[in-house]
Amino acid sequence: MPLVGGYARAMQQVATRRRSQPPPARFMFEELIDPHRQPARHWLELLESEIAPEIVRAVEPELVIWSSIWPDRPDAVIRFDIEAIGNSTMLRWTLFLDDPIPSEPDVVSMRKRLNTLINANLRSIFG
Repeated sequence: MPLVGGYARAMQQVATRRRSQPPPARFMFEELIDPHRQPARHWLELLESEIAPEIVRAVEPELVIWSSIWPDRPDAVIRFDIEAIGNSTMLRWTLFLDDPIPSEPDVVSMRKRLNTLINANLRSIFG
């Protein structure tokens, strides 16, 4: 069972991506904890069909777990594993869902959306 929110929970991993990010791990942790902390560098641009995530769990500087950004899938949990690599970060996001798992096109859509938010929008604020 995956560790979600500090306890084992029967959820399925449906998507994950691991990429290097330019900032040090502590800056990545801060951005994931408070995406609106620097209004000039706003990256969490949510769609009308999305809601702001809440922090389910955080362990500085290596772990952040968000609640769902999709109101129609309140069971979704997004886990961020943050690994310091010199002066940069290796960031893995993983999407967990309860049953019933949505169709493959829906999972692909969720995966692409997270990839856009994290590996495009968030990445872009660090140059």
